[in-house]
Amino acid sequence: MLNMKIRIVFPFAAFFSFLFCSLLRAQDAASQSADARLLSLEKAVRQLQQRNAELESEVHQLKSKSGPTAPMSTSPDARFTTTTDSKAVSAPTPPPVDVHPGGSEFKLTLGGYIQVNFEGGDVSAFEGRFGSTALKDRFRLRRARISLMGDFAEQFDFKIEGDFEQSDSAITALKTVNVATGATTTVNTANRTEFSGTDIFINWHGIPEANFKVGQFKAPFGLENLTPDTLIYTIERSLATGALTPERQIGAMLWGKPLATAVPDEKDFVTYYAGIFNGNGRNFNNNDNNNFMGVGRLELLPFKGKIMGQDASLKLGGDYLFSSDDAGTNISPTLNLKVNPDGSLTSYTLPGADKRHAWSIDAWLNVGPFDLIGEYLDESVDGRTVNGVAPGFRDFEAHGWYVQGSYFIIPKKLQAVVKWEELSPDQLPNDGIHSVTAGLNYYIHADNVKVMADYVHTWSDFREANPRFGDDQFDEIVLRMQVIF
Repeated sequence: MLNMKIRIVFPFAAFFSFLFCSLLRAQDAASQSADARLLSLEKAVRQLQQRNAELESEVHQLKSKSGPTAPMSTSPDARFTTTTDSKAVSAPTPPPVDVHPGGSEFKLTLGGYIQVNFEGGDVSAFEGRFGSTALKDRFRLRRARISLMGDFAEQFDFKIEGDFEQSDSAITALKTVNVATGATTTVNTANRTEFSGTDIFINWHGIPEANFKVGQFKAPFGLENLTPDTLIYTIERSLATGALTPERQIGAMLWGKPLATAVPDEKDFVTYYAGIFNGNGRNFNNNDNNNFMGVGRLELLPFKGKIMGQDASLKLGGDYLFSSDDAGTNISPTLNLKVNPDGSLTSYTLPGADKRHAWSIDAWLNVGPFDLIGEYLDESVDGRTVNGVAPGFRDFEAHGWYVQGSYFIIPKKLQAVVKWEELSPDQLPNDGIHSVTAGLNYYIHADNVKVMADYVHTWSDFREANPRFGDDQFDEIVLRMQVIF
């Protein structure tokens, strides 16, 4: 019986053993298949992640070259076109404009500034505009300039700047009277009646001791003349500066700091400028003769340190100019120099040839919130005979000066300014003009956004000595808003 049970149970045991082994092999095969699929999926995920990183890198490079990409989905700003069945459909937004330098410069700066004046009372009387050359109360677009500056790795820099401001010459134009008919003819003597160039130059700065500059820029003469328009402490420069400095000219200049390499800590101790120019003003490519104007300036910074715990410095400067000019050259391109019969001034256009020599000295003391600036200028204009033609005017030696003090009542915000100035044109007896200016400057955002207010009192020695010509005392209020961008 036992043997029979063994014979019956054994086949079933063998069968179940075989079945269990088969199930184990099947489970192992299934496990191996799942592992393979998992490995395959992990590999695919890694490939997708790598491709996604590559795509993100490409998109980033495209954005850096072309600016932000335009939205692809429909938005309130999307453009629409109309189909033939009058249904509005969205059109793809055009790609952004790609703006980049045309050359190889590594730095390119676009900027400029706007200065708007209100002028009331005896407008510009401190410039000698009274009597026959008087101006009316006005709002004035004093300067509206836009500039582009760049720097090259090869140690060249450049600037191109233009001005939308209009000249006052049309207002004080030359008037002539026809003796026979009595008719008056007005000749517009303005030479800037539309957008015109100011600074346009190329400068090589490879050697700090000897930079080389060529183009159109301010001739290096006069501290106040060389101080940028946006940084002067009174709304307008002094009459002596405008009448006796050459302003912008076309030419070439060598300049630098001789101690820049030898004594780096004292590099600003000496700065020199030496240039030659056509000598007949800006935006004129033709020279008036075969001679050039020579201009030189030397600046010293003998002291820079502390006084009474305040940052302090003393700056000294001297200038020299010589020029031989032909008839028709304007020797006072910025402000007035020629004395009219009533004591007022107009721009001086030479009736004959001349030889000029000019010089100036200046000093600027700064102690914390206090600045004291003074300058003296002198110019001799001597006539010369050319091809037997007499000069047609008397030799004269014009001179002028100003002293200016300023103090920050509220540090870096509210500044008070006082200036006393004088110009003696030396063409008529007692032809001196004097002015006193009192002003306040409020710096909203440093010089970038500021408002200025000046009161100017002017008196004329000539008119005081000759009362038949009218008033000899004049008063003006000038306001300015300035924005640099």
